[in-house]
Parts: sequence; C-alpha cells; structure tokens
Amino acid sequence: MCAKRPKIQLCLAFSGEEAGEACQVAAEGIGALKTTRASERPASSASLREEVCERENLKRALQRVKRNKGSAGVDGVRVDQLPVYLKEHWPAIRSQLLSGTYRPQPVRRVEISKPDGGRRALGIPTALDRFIQQAVRQVLQRDWDSTFSEHSYGFRPRRSAHQAVARAQAYLAGGYRWVVDLDLEKFFDRVNHDQLMGRVVQRVTHKRLLALLRGFLNAGVMAQGLVSPTDEGTPQGGPLSPLLSNLVLDVLDRELERRGHRFVRYADDCNIYVRSRQAGQRVMASVTRFITTRLKLTVNAVKSAVARPHARKFLGFSFTAGRAPKRRIAPKALVRMKARVRRLTRRTRGVSLKQMVRELATYLTGWRGYFGDCETPSVLTGLDSWIQRRLRCAVWKQWKRGPRRFAVLRARGVGHDLAAQTAGSPHGPWHLSLSPALSFALPTALFGSLGLPRLSAQPNA
Repeated sequence: MCAKRPKIQLCLAFSGEEAGEACQVAAEGIGALKTTRASERPASSASLREEVCERENLKRALQRVKRNKGSAGVDGVRVDQLPVYLKEHWPAIRSQLLSGTYRPQPVRRVEISKPDGGRRALGIPTALDRFIQQAVRQVLQRDWDSTFSEHSYGFRPRRSAHQAVARAQAYLAGGYRWVVDLDLEKFFDRVNHDQLMGRVVQRVTHKRLLALLRGFLNAGVMAQGLVSPTDEGTPQGGPLSPLLSNLVLDVLDRELERRGHRFVRYADDCNIYVRSRQAGQRVMASVTRFITTRLKLTVNAVKSAVARPHARKFLGFSFTAGRAPKRRIAPKALVRMKARVRRLTRRTRGVSLKQMVRELATYLTGWRGYFGDCETPSVLTGLDSWIQRRLRCAVWKQWKRGPRRFAVLRARGVGHDLAAQTAGSPHGPWHLSLSPALSFALPTALFGSLGLPRLSAQPNA
C-alpha cells in the first residue's frame, strides 16, 4: 500500500523550468494530413515506465497541466499549488510509480450544460493525478499515434477540427452528397474497461504500467461526499481519456477502412459519406450492428441520421447545398454565439462600454479563431453589424434621459437639430441603434479603438 498522502499544499518546481512546452507543435494548414500506420507492436515496455518519469517528459506534463488550469479534485488542491508540492514529495511519488504501488484518487463528478440543453458528466481527477496522466499520455501518444487512422482527427498532434471539416468538404465535392451521421450515446461513460485494457495490452506489456492505467479507470467517482466504484467509462476531464477513446474507436476506423468507406472521425463524432440515401441506410444499419456487437456501445437513434450534409452539423460547421459546397457556420452554433453576446451586452449590466467591449473581445477572439474559417463572409459581416447595434443599445440605455442624451450627442459632434430629434425620439434603443446620430456618435472606429475585434476581417489584417 502506498503511504497516505498529506493534505496537499502543492507544487512542483523542477529547477530551470522552461517557459514553454518543448514538444508543442504549430498547427498546420487545413489540408488533410496522411498518417502512415505503423504495425501494432507492444511498446518497449522495459523502459516505458522510466520514460514516463523522465525529467523532460515531466516538465512538459507540468507545463501542460498548468496551462489547462481546471478545477480542483477531491482533495481540494489547485493546479497552481502543484509545483511546490511536487518539489517536496516527488521522490516518494516516483518511487511509488516505479514500484507499482501508486494508487490514483477518485475523480470528482460534476455536471456541465451541453449546447443542446442536456447535461454532461465530467470526472475531474486531482491535480496530481492529472499531472501523472499527462506524463503517461505523452509517452503513449508518441508510440501510438502513428498507428491510428488517417481519418481520425480528434486529440492528436498536428491534427485539428478544421482539418476534419475540410476532409468532409472534399468528400462532398467528390460527389458523396449523403452523410451517415453517427452519434454514440454517452460514449465516454460507457467504454468497456475489459475491452479497452485488451487493446492496451496489445501495445503495452509492462505489468506495472498496465496496473496504473487500470487504476486510473477504476479510481471511482466521488459525488455528494460518497465514492462509487467505476466499472466502465473513461470520464471526460482527465488527460488520458482522449487517447484511450481514440484507442477504442480505432477498431471502428479499421473496420470502416476495410469496407472502403469515406469517413471522418473526431473523437466520438463520426460521419460517413455516401452517394445515395439507400446506400446511407444500408451503411447506417450495418455499422450500428458493428458498434453494438463489437464495441459494446450504443448508437443514439434519435440523434443519428442519414441526411443531406447541409441539414446536419459537424464540429460546429455545416455546408451549403450547391455544386461547390462551402463551409458555413451551423445554425445551432450561431444561436449559441448570439445568446452569449446578448448576455455580455445586456443593457442592464451596469458596466462601462470599455469593460463590456473588453469582455466581449475575449469571447469573440476565440470564437473568430474557430469559426472565422467559414466560407460565408456575409454571415460574419452581419454579425459585426449586429454586435455594434447591441453595443449602441447598451450605451443609449446608460445615457438614460433626453437631456443627458442630447448633451452627449452634441459633445460627440452630432448637429443640434439631429441630436434633439434623436434624444426626443419615441423609438426604442434597437430602432435608434441604426439612426444617423448614434452611428456618428458611436462609430465602428470607436469600438475598434476599444479593442472590439471584427469577425469579418482576417485575424492578422
């Protein structure tokens, strides 16, 4: 048994800690990448556990965990406390890892809202367990990634959601205008542990590392102060979960490749592209049987469908229906984006325009980084105009009454008659947000000077 862990004041400070992650790779272009699948061989297990504990690997793992931040686990220890704790206790922890006596702590169960209105369960490991999982993941991913399918894009180095969407678009352009959209029901919660470990054993032979991986799977879940055992699932929230999910679904990838299908998979989102509805229905039935019988997983019949791609969404995008399909933002993604902007620009928030723009810019910069890749620029232009109207409405509300509004409009250079007419208008803020007076007093350039990004402009323009 391992020694009881103290209630942690945490932190690891390896001397000479690097500022950035040494092995982080720059994102490549959106063109589809091809991966040469290596033959499956067990990893060189004699040195594998030592590689996990190797200094440079640990430094990269710590940097990644610190960068990802995240909530504390069941022990209440925050990520920012981890370096100091590790500096003091790492020799004992390393000894436990190498001897096979390390025991992960239960994960903390939390639920978050899903975009469709449902709830998603997350399992949050302790900061220490996240660090160890990340160190293990880095070593295993280095050995495993080249064996995965070129059609798999999720949670892999040098691969991205944009590349997955581009590959799907290429299939459409090639005449495969029907999609078999498969939704795996609660995939991360229902992975069979025995099947998963059977796949791991094909690649890792070291018993102590296998025991550690099994320990992370069976660590249990704490909810409302009670710890429950876990006999299935790889809870979302731990660094190892994405790699292990790719290992499970690699079985599906190989089967789809064997059948000669054109498909794209990103984590548990899998789209297969065919030429007709009839072909799609046959593929849906046969692949569903394979997933149910071979992988012991469930296909959500309500959310899965055979349909035209423009009627479905994939990773937040959809496609136009023309001969040359273009990437467009999925309607549901636009609805979620507008809901977020409405919250940030609520007229009754009581914050200054500068602060409102600052908070809005943080969200919009990340949103543009992902959805700015769409090929329907008119949508982005319309969103820019809509956001500026929202800001003008908020400012107009803050100016409150007619005399104040008149004075501010005059101070901002609006003519006397136009300022008086606008300040005394019976129309509401939304109508007046397009008025000449407010467009002059609160121009696009003003919002830009406060840091508001333009969605329709290139990020580095």
